Amino acid sequence: MSKAFWRRFGRNKGAVLGLFVLAWVALVALVGPLLISHNPWDMVDAPFVPPMGADGMLLGTDTMGRDILAGLVYGARVSLIIGLVSTAVSLIIGVGLGAVAGYFGGWVDALLMRFTELFQSVPSFALAIVLVAIFEPSVASIVTAIAIVSWPPVARLVRSEFLTLRQRDFVSAALLAGQSTPRIILTQILPNAISPIVVMASLMVASAILLESSLSFLGLGDPNQMSWGYMVGTARTVMRQAWWMAVFPGLSIVLTVLALNLVGEGLNDGLNSRLDARK
Repeated sequence: MSKAFWRRFGRNKGAVLGLFVLAWVALVALVGPLLISHNPWDMVDAPFVPPMGADGMLLGTDTMGRDILAGLVYGARVSLIIGLVSTAVSLIIGVGLGAVAGYFGGWVDALLMRFTELFQSVPSFALAIVLVAIFEPSVASIVTAIAIVSWPPVARLVRSEFLTLRQRDFVSAALLAGQSTPRIILTQILPNAISPIVVMASLMVASAILLESSLSFLGLGDPNQMSWGYMVGTARTVMRQAWWMAVFPGLSIVLTVLALNLVGEGLNDGLNSRLDARK
């Protein structure tokens, strides 16, 4: 990215802080499991050991004597993978449908937008619950469910961008040059619509992490994968007895989602060249 982008991004101190937090979470997700000597499902000590209450139990243990710190480390990997993969799938679906609807317009646009509204007419969280319950809880079913409920806003955003950009002179020049429709969409219009898509993608990752946490809290997470939402869910019946079981994974979710939203604001500033004109 250009120096101008990083200059505009750097002016947003919150975005810089959010980027640092995200880098730390990503580092924990990548390297953390190599530094933890035991599986997060292993019962390594007595139940309800408070933080710093025993050697090696920095954040304490849960109802089964499992290490909270190990759960946070492995949960970071699961949350990031689900957030990133589900967002990528949502973007593929949403950008594809939105680009076709916005470029061709007419009955194609009307048909695809009615199809989009069909998904938007159902509450996204309720639809995600139904889909995960149908496919049985697993990482794959959760990613699929989140992707299915998340693509409509992307399609509408891309459609609006394409409706505007298809009227520009560079598109007319590409048509006169004999370029094919797929080439015009992919090489002429889409690069000029990428800025709002990038900003929305960062916010979608945050929404996906929250949605996965909510599903896991309700017992619809992958039973073979430790996640932050599952950890909060298992702590809801013992909040007074073992507050740390919910506080640490809850803070992890809050900080990660907040960091993603701050980075989204920074990306919006960095990709907005008009900010330089105001200085």
